[in-house]
Amino acid sequence: MSQRRASCTCGQLRVECKGEPIRISMCHCLACQQRTGSVYGVQARFRREDITLIEGRSTTFTRKGDESGNAAHFHFCPECGSTVYYALSNDPDVIAITVGTFADPKFPAPVFSVWEERSHAWAVPRGTPMEHMD
Repeated sequence: MSQRRASCTCGQLRVECKGEPIRISMCHCLACQQRTGSVYGVQARFRREDITLIEGRSTTFTRKGDESGNAAHFHFCPECGSTVYYALSNDPDVIAITVGTFADPKFPAPVFSVWEERSHAWAVPRGTPMEHMD
């Protein structure tokens, strides 16, 4: 069983997990664009029971979904500002870890793509067919 480690830029906030993600997705919504400073956010969802360590201080920002109203609780490092993970109020058995915090170019590609209508025209993923969710 694989063991993975994610951390913020400065290394103060860390998450370790075992096993494979239950979902890897990319989100093109405007909130993810603002949160990441990129044109989309990419996250891997793990079962909470597969999270073996959350260590370090985090500051939490809670945002409600535009359509669903469900809350997402984003945990970011108060030192460097990197968002490392978040929890969803409507799915308490899952922790989403931002894929970039694994710093692993071999991490599996996303298979879901959401909020594509807000995607930048030039931001086209290559290579991996994805399910498109509305």
